[in-house]
Amino acid sequence: MKNLHPIGVFDSGYGGLTVLAELQNKLPEYDFLYLGDNARAPYGTRSFETVYEFTLQAVTYLFEQNCELVILACNTASAKALRTIQQNDLPIKFPGKRVLGVIRPSAESVDTFTKSKHVGILATEGTVKSDSYRIEINKLFPEIVVTQHACPLWVPLIENNKYQTAGGKALILEDLTNLLEKDSKIDAIILGCTHYPIVQEFIQAHVPKSIQVISQGQIVADKLEDYLQRHSEIDSKLTKNGMSRYLTTDSASTFDEDASRILGKIVHSEHLKLI
Repeated sequence: MKNLHPIGVFDSGYGGLTVLAELQNKLPEYDFLYLGDNARAPYGTRSFETVYEFTLQAVTYLFEQNCELVILACNTASAKALRTIQQNDLPIKFPGKRVLGVIRPSAESVDTFTKSKHVGILATEGTVKSDSYRIEINKLFPEIVVTQHACPLWVPLIENNKYQTAGGKALILEDLTNLLEKDSKIDAIILGCTHYPIVQEFIQAHVPKSIQVISQGQIVADKLEDYLQRHSEIDSKLTKNGMSRYLTTDSASTFDEDASRILGKIVHSEHLKLI
């Protein structure tokens, strides 16, 4: 990809692939460079400082690979690192480059999914503690009641392919019950971690039919398409050969197996050492 200027997509592990799949479907002509920091996943229980450090390392690398725009397809990174990178690092180190997250697009769309104005958020511990979803949603829609529940074990379950075991299913159901017990009026649940769409069908099957379970991939893809239409100065720099490249900080063979399953196509990744 030496002569390409792809859209960078970063996640702590596999979760961002659920966003990448929607981006590839929505914008098939664009080039993408995906980076999964699988060796250091999960990010959800790490401190703000550590998440910022790891995220900045990844963003810097993607910019060095000619990415003009990077999507943080990771809610924890979006919650704990995005604003600092946008305000402090981009103007000084990477003028003209852009970094976008996944929380704001979801917040902007949430009113289209709820009639009761009661929304649930399932996310990592770090995202819940940051309170980013409630803050962003209530900036736009102060009348919406936001109830959050942290699911600290879901990412390890998904990363290690344990979510389909009896124990994994029981844990997911317990967290769902805990969320709905906090607010019986919830009629929309946002999956506030990009890993969670991998278990979306299971979740939807085990909540009342009146509740809509929302993943972020389609929302982010729609918002990115709109962003590029409004920002021709960025879009004009991006190359459009329909090519995708995959990088992981952990085992490439393991990544290939899981990524191929998530994306529904053969993936060949490369191992990257960020530090």
